[in-house]
Amino acid sequence: MKIYDVVIVGAGPVGLATAIGLRQRGIENILIIDQTRAFRKVGQVVDLLPNGLKAIKYISTNAYEAVKNAAIPQNQPQKPSPVWLYKDLQGKNVYSTHLSFDDWFEKYGEGRVSVSWYNLQTTLRELLPENIVKINNRCVNIQEELENNCVLIDCVSDVSINNNPYAYWEEEKDVEAPTQQFETKSFRAKLVVAADGINSTVRKVIYQNTSHSAFAQPEYSKYAAIFCRDIEIPLQLQAQLEEKYFSEASILTIGNHAVHNTSTENPRLMLFHRGSIGYILHTALPLEAIQNASENALIEIAFQELEKASFPEELKQLVRLSSPANMQQRPYYIHRAIPHSNAAELTWSLGRTVLVGDAAHGMPPFMAQGANQGLEDALVISTQISKIAQNNNWDNMQAITESFEIYEKYRRPFMEYIQHATLTRFPLSSDELSHQYSQKVYCRNFDSAIGVML
Repeated sequence: MKIYDVVIVGAGPVGLATAIGLRQRGIENILIIDQTRAFRKVGQVVDLLPNGLKAIKYISTNAYEAVKNAAIPQNQPQKPSPVWLYKDLQGKNVYSTHLSFDDWFEKYGEGRVSVSWYNLQTTLRELLPENIVKINNRCVNIQEELENNCVLIDCVSDVSINNNPYAYWEEEKDVEAPTQQFETKSFRAKLVVAADGINSTVRKVIYQNTSHSAFAQPEYSKYAAIFCRDIEIPLQLQAQLEEKYFSEASILTIGNHAVHNTSTENPRLMLFHRGSIGYILHTALPLEAIQNASENALIEIAFQELEKASFPEELKQLVRLSSPANMQQRPYYIHRAIPHSNAAELTWSLGRTVLVGDAAHGMPPFMAQGANQGLEDALVISTQISKIAQNNNWDNMQAITESFEIYEKYRRPFMEYIQHATLTRFPLSSDELSHQYSQKVYCRNFDSAIGVML
């Protein structure tokens, strides 16, 4: 009977980074399982900021260099300078954020890179041995086996398809098996790290039938995105938008900064010009308003949100010209680091199982900290597990509990701060608050923190 030291549920960047961290620290008896049948080019661009890059570098210098090499080039002569502008409703600059690696490095001791989710996942995966990842294994249940001092992880697998994690690596289309043949597979591990996202199956299992069952599912954050790409617009409107908004940058955010300091419900419109013009509207909406809304209804909702916030006519016109076929919506969910209700005993671990990344503290993407905080989790939890391994405490539940408590004590208060900044966007309200936030988030000293943990 094979028992792994660690099974990681979820082969996203956080799960893969955790595996790399464990192997760097001498723990090789590990396994990553994921429900995907094939790794395909899906997902958005991920912004890795100084804190996330510092975490990767601390995990593995090889991973750090590989991720930098996989990044999307920012300094291309034919494109506008790499700057993200924040403008008011009149098109005047409120402040700007330079996007170049060097600029961020000079300020915070580490740079900033943008990388597609797929390339980030691929880059980290290629740093691991092929046999460590088993796809086509959807975790459906976990339970502790006290008699074996381990956790039993039950998975459902479609045995009619190829389980090779590289099988469809470059394949973009869905691969449908003519006949699906499902079977249950089980794995055993001394420890389980759940990196299976905001809709984490593991989180649901460990919280069900407990006093914390209400926290098994993510809650709606009250914020949502309505977005449209590749909008066909009249030349006159395009010229107007390019002159007023895109003259200095190809990506910018527009908001009513006159009320920004006092209203967290103020919508923000992100405009981008990448050959064609598109937008993403972030705004507070009832979940039922968008869940079953038609594409035409989404256009109307977006228009009304801009209307209520007194956005200029050219931007409302842009929304009116949105192609229904290209309209999308996305509600944002959250696992609050510290819930509003009385849940003092709510933890990110139970027995031999621990939650990391979005499974622990998923949130909206407004401050681009989701992936970065997940990478910080990967660093801290791999450090704590390495301490368990060094002392051969795999069967010592007190030592395991204490290690998970240290991880949580270090990470949970900081995540509360990050979530507060994300939901209120207070760092964007003044240069002083922005500076304070940047210093606290980007200039962290992981050497000191990890030294204390060890």
